[in-house]
Amino acid sequence: MEPVLKYVRRWGALVAAVIFFSLWCVAEAGRMGPAGGYGVSNTGLDSWPGTWPLVLMTLAIATASWKPLVSLGFTVALLAGQLSHALPPMASNHWAIYLGSFVALGFILWTAPRRLRYIAAGANVVAAAIMAFLMLSWRYGNGVGWYPPAYAGDRWMLQDYGWQLFALLLLIAGSCAAVGLLLALYQERGSLFRARELAQSSLKETEIDLIVEQERTRIARDLHDVLAHSLAVIAAQADGTRYLSKDQPKAVLNALDTIARSARSALVDAQRVIEGVRDDGMVTPQPRLSDIPALIEGMQRGSLKVHRSESGTSVELSTGQQMAVYRIVQECLTNALKHGGRGTDVRLHFDWSGPGLTLHVASALDPGQAGAGDPSSSRVGRGLPGMRERAHLAGGWLTAGPDGEHFRVTVFVPYGTREAREADDTACAEAGGSLTEIADAEAQPLLAAIGLQQAAIAREVHDRG
Repeated sequence: MEPVLKYVRRWGALVAAVIFFSLWCVAEAGRMGPAGGYGVSNTGLDSWPGTWPLVLMTLAIATASWKPLVSLGFTVALLAGQLSHALPPMASNHWAIYLGSFVALGFILWTAPRRLRYIAAGANVVAAAIMAFLMLSWRYGNGVGWYPPAYAGDRWMLQDYGWQLFALLLLIAGSCAAVGLLLALYQERGSLFRARELAQSSLKETEIDLIVEQERTRIARDLHDVLAHSLAVIAAQADGTRYLSKDQPKAVLNALDTIARSARSALVDAQRVIEGVRDDGMVTPQPRLSDIPALIEGMQRGSLKVHRSESGTSVELSTGQQMAVYRIVQECLTNALKHGGRGTDVRLHFDWSGPGLTLHVASALDPGQAGAGDPSSSRVGRGLPGMRERAHLAGGWLTAGPDGEHFRVTVFVPYGTREAREADDTACAEAGGSLTEIADAEAQPLLAAIGLQQAAIAREVHDRG
């Protein structure tokens, strides 16, 4: 029903105008061409006195849906032309052409705004009164075949029959207007139902999101308290042991210092991942390329031998790209320590000479643990997929795999344009929290549990909804 009404609302007035004109041409075909003078048969619309009224009323119907004021203008033009004797008055066989104005009124009340509806209704009331006068007055319609001529004047004719004819015209106009208003109310009712369904659906989705967000906030708060307490205790115990054990070998003291620093760093990173956004709505600071030297220094205290080199002239990357490069380097160094052990040689090379930054990372493999660093092994962690996802979101790519006695990672991040970098900053900022969970999930199992528990909560809320 709705598609049909939509089609009729758009094209109905034009179709009605064609039907109105065609029916009048068929009905008055035998009267449109009276015999002309001098033996010439003058047949056609050009000789029929109702031609101009029919054309004007047809145009009034055709333009009712698109140009309501223009439609009313055609009716006014017809009545003004007949009052001024510029157009022929209605005859007894075509006075019903006036009804085209009421058909146009129905379409106006269906499609026009509220203000134009009032204007059209008032204009048609006035037009009905003028039509009644034109049909009854002996100067114009001569009673149009209904009443005897009243050449003595219009007073008695209008007094006796005026209100009757005026009421009849208003009844016809009211019927057309009622059809238009009913169609308009039906479509408005359908629109209200659709709006209500959409509002209910949005409210339900918002309620589910609110429940999930509340549970996520509770889990994050609890997990933050647990991690803060545990990591703070680890850092305090490591620092206390180091201060109380001055006579221990240097390697032991360095290990205790590394434990304390790593615990404090993990506490800060965990807070970034869990909170994501501060209470004032500002995104927490994300690591940049300038933080990589401090990262390398911290890993070197953990007995990694990191050799960094650069070639070419460095280019300013977007915030999201810098964060992606930092996290990839962090993951590479963590994997090197985990799979290669203490004393592993790691080489980092930043190549700025191409259309983008090319990062080469090569770390020596422990012969006894070579299979652990192989991505094709049976145990697949989240480190490599997380790095690939970061490189992809930064606009580049990443390859990783064993190469003889080394495990090599190659990353390419294009420089891009300023517009692309701004768009990338927005995208990476929105995805920053989830990407951090992916990259740090293997090193911090508790953080990975957040995503699993949140997914389970979302599924449960969805099933209940």
